[in-house]
Order: sequence, then C-alpha cells, then structure tokens
Amino acid sequence: MNAFKQTSPASVRRTLAGLTLALLLLLVVASAFAQPQPVVGQVTHLSGVLSVRHADGTRVVLSVKSAILQGDTLITERETYARVKFVDNGEIVLRPGSEVAVSKYLYDEKEPKNDAVAIGLVKGGLRAVTGLVGKRNHEAVNFDTPTATIGIRGTHFGALFCQDDCGGVPTPNGQPPANGLHVDVVTGAIQVTNPSGTQLYSAGQFGFVPSLLQPPVIVPPSQGVTVTMPQAISSNGNTGTQKIGAAKLDACVTQ
Repeated sequence: MNAFKQTSPASVRRTLAGLTLALLLLLVVASAFAQPQPVVGQVTHLSGVLSVRHADGTRVVLSVKSAILQGDTLITERETYARVKFVDNGEIVLRPGSEVAVSKYLYDEKEPKNDAVAIGLVKGGLRAVTGLVGKRNHEAVNFDTPTATIGIRGTHFGALFCQDDCGGVPTPNGQPPANGLHVDVVTGAIQVTNPSGTQLYSAGQFGFVPSLLQPPVIVPPSQGVTVTMPQAISSNGNTGTQKIGAAKLDACVTQ
C-alpha cells in the first residue's frame, strides 16, 4: 500500500498560481513603500543645527538649500532658528528646541482640489505664512498640535507649545508662558479646534489652549505670547521685503 497520496498536476498548478500571485502582491507593496518621497520645500535660512528624520527613519543634518521631503520631521537644536520655503511659496520659521512634522504637502497647480497640507507642531514653536494652497483652498491646510488643530484663512500666525520648556520666551509680564498652546495672528485668521471647542482668531488677537480637555480661549494682548524670530531669519535677503515675526535679536532669548 502506498503511504503517500499522489498530487494531481491540476493541484500543483493551483498551488504555483497562488504562490505567484502572493509574490506579485508582495512586490507591489514593497515597490509602493520604496517610492521616494517628493521634494516639497527647501531650507532658506539657518542659524545652528537643523536635523531631519526622514519617513524611513534615517536622520541627517541639514544646511541652507537642503531639500525638505514630504514625511520629514524637522528638529532644531538649542540656539537654532530655521526657515523653510515650500513649493507653493508658503513658509515656516522654527524656534530653538522645536520638532515639526511635514506630514503632507501636496500642491497641484492645475487642480486645486488635490491640494493638501498637514504640518504637525510636536514641540517648540513656529511662525507660518500661508502659501498658494492656503490662499485658494483654506480647508486644505491644517497645523496639528498636541492640544488642538489650527485651520487657516490666508494667514500669518505664530504657534508655541510649552511643556515646562518656554522659560526663555519673552512675555508681557516677564513670567514664563503657561503650559499649553499659545497662538497669535498677524494677518488673516485661524480657527483653532479641539474636542472641547472651536475658536476663531482674527488679526491682532491672541489665543491659548491649555489642553485637549479645555476649549481654546481668546486672551487680551496684555497677556498674549508672540512667537518672535531674529531679523536675520525672518527677513528675505537684504531688502527686508517680507518678515516673519521679526524682532530684535535680544528679544529672542534662546532656551
């Protein structure tokens, strides 16, 4: 008696076909993950050490003219200010000790409906000026923070997230900013939203969001925190035609 069951040719063919299909699917998935991330911006101004953690986990130090890729997380060291210009002419300036994730930056010149910008402020502070995406499609731009999401309305604004690490930030009363998210608006407007509520801030207004469990509130200018940047970082070239949160150097105490 034969102890082994004979396998039919049809069964072998089915098995091989299944293995081939599985291999093809694996190749497709691997190819998708291997696709390089698009270049979405460039470092234009820098003072100090700026590093980036790419989407694949690798980390390198950047310099002026270094490319920024979608999926990059930018990290500034102590005494480092960095300015980045994006493909739609939007710009952000990072304070020392900041971590900002460029999660998504899609700009389709011919199809605005495909635009999508998602930037995450993980820690520290930044100033941002809306590019073409935000000007033509407000809903396509969001800045995420640990306590709220910031939507824009054609805007120049500042955001600072404090976790017992804002002792060097200048304030009207000379005291360190409270822990939580501080925002200020120069032009346009922002809408700040978390699970506890939504608040619209117009030009000249200041806001504060203590936590996810507390709604955003408007604070008077006498208590507002302005995210300031050095002249050398906030100005374009030698003309000074555009400034992003410019302040005297001695007003920007590093942490």
